[in-house]
Amino acid sequence: MANKLELTWVGKEKKIVVEPRILIADPEKSHHAQGNLFDQAADDNMLIHGDNLLALKSLEAHFAGQVKCIYIDPPYNTGYAFEHYDDNLEHSQWLNLMRPRLEILRNLLSDDGSIWISIDDDEQAYLKVLCDEIFGRKNYLVSIVWQKRTSPDMRAILSDGHEYILVYCKNREIIKNQNVFNRIPLTEEQASSYKNPDNDPRGPWTSTDFTAPGFRPNQMYEITTPSGLKVTPPPGRCWKNLFDIFKKYYDEGRLWFGEKGDGVPRQKNYLAENKGTTAWTWWTNKEVGHSQEGKKESVALFDEKAFSTPPKPERLIERIIHIASNPGDLVLDSFLGSGTTAAVAHKMGRRWIGIEMGDHAYTHCKVRLDKVINGEDRGGITKAVKWKGGGGYTFYELAPSLINRDAFDEPVINKAYNAEQLAAAVALHEGFRFQPDRECFWKQSVGNERSYLFVTTAHITSQYLDSIHGSMAEGEFLIIAAKSFDRGIERAYREIAVKKIPQMLLDRCEFGVENYNLNIVHPPVYEDEEDCNE
Repeated sequence: MANKLELTWVGKEKKIVVEPRILIADPEKSHHAQGNLFDQAADDNMLIHGDNLLALKSLEAHFAGQVKCIYIDPPYNTGYAFEHYDDNLEHSQWLNLMRPRLEILRNLLSDDGSIWISIDDDEQAYLKVLCDEIFGRKNYLVSIVWQKRTSPDMRAILSDGHEYILVYCKNREIIKNQNVFNRIPLTEEQASSYKNPDNDPRGPWTSTDFTAPGFRPNQMYEITTPSGLKVTPPPGRCWKNLFDIFKKYYDEGRLWFGEKGDGVPRQKNYLAENKGTTAWTWWTNKEVGHSQEGKKESVALFDEKAFSTPPKPERLIERIIHIASNPGDLVLDSFLGSGTTAAVAHKMGRRWIGIEMGDHAYTHCKVRLDKVINGEDRGGITKAVKWKGGGGYTFYELAPSLINRDAFDEPVINKAYNAEQLAAAVALHEGFRFQPDRECFWKQSVGNERSYLFVTTAHITSQYLDSIHGSMAEGEFLIIAAKSFDRGIERAYREIAVKKIPQMLLDRCEFGVENYNLNIVHPPVYEDEEDCNE
């Protein structure tokens, strides 16, 4: 598009083509191990250790369009992240880190799904424009301001007391028209405004104006109050509803005319019928916690191994998950850190996928989630949601790269792959679902109702191919991926395509890369953050 408004940076034009890896379950680290991803039920919770770009690519084929709520807390790029680059390149490197991950995350979102991204002032503006490009500016919802501190930092020129949470969705019209987002419960202060001066059997209530702006002839009727006074709408206004609706409310005692019964009617709104309030964009630390609260939760869970940077408080993540999802929905965090998102999602009855590349997957995420499942985590939102333990997850490691280079720089299949893993990996590359048929060996992976993929390490002969063709039904199509085969048989049948591994895969992606992350760190943390006003 000519004159397209977009953000440019060094390296943007270079697209990363990521290798989709299969995920290998680790039974010893899982709370309950049920095999590899391609044998795994789609509703199982997943804790994945490995580079998050590789992991996201691996999830894409199985979970595209299925994730209801994504929350990520990526590195903030504060200026401490890149020691060997100038400022321009620093921002470029950070954007190159974020873009491919956000592109896959968008693909994973369901049509009624949303993504919530924590960020501070250093990259907020750039991230906003980047997300406008990826998700579409029309699918931007809001920027939430979270009050992360309880007191100012007296060492700063101007103390930053907040962070942002950018909120985007897959389809704004669906979010709006289907009322996807849940309301948040009333606070104690809000609930205390409900009174019951007339001893209404429905309980405490507040009242709202029963008039509306404008002139509508059928809403300009005369009302007789309980005291006998006749009233009409004030100048420039009409009654809120038609007379029939007014009469219904009146008969049910849902209108308030003042203590003496001679006032303009007001509509009662009952506390018992209140479904909560719409969340706004200012989230105070009183409502959802602050950085020190997250730090204390971490210390309680890990003692001296508390997470190096304060995790987000569980109350903050609870609000996001509550608004954006319902029990049973799938929640994903690809920058899992100490495991807060997965822990909160688990306590709230959501399914979850968490990805962490560092040793934190073992030392923090697994430890924390095991405590949640065993009912040993008594902090955070545990008491509020009445969590007592239960559930489980499967721990996954990323498989190594499928294609290696031999001593002659020729591409060869990685010897670490067994036959089943090889078949699953090739299926993932080719866009097939690994789903072996128990009765027909060559119906190993399914593309659609009539197309199949068969991966084998055996040499394919013409006789072998003839036997397969003889068992095929009319209208079926088969791709055979093999290490080797007789010359010319790849053209023997129109219904069968024979390809050689790994040549069929070489142009699909970049093999052999194990880490797409950069050396980016979170902001420096002061030990006594709350005492910075001394």
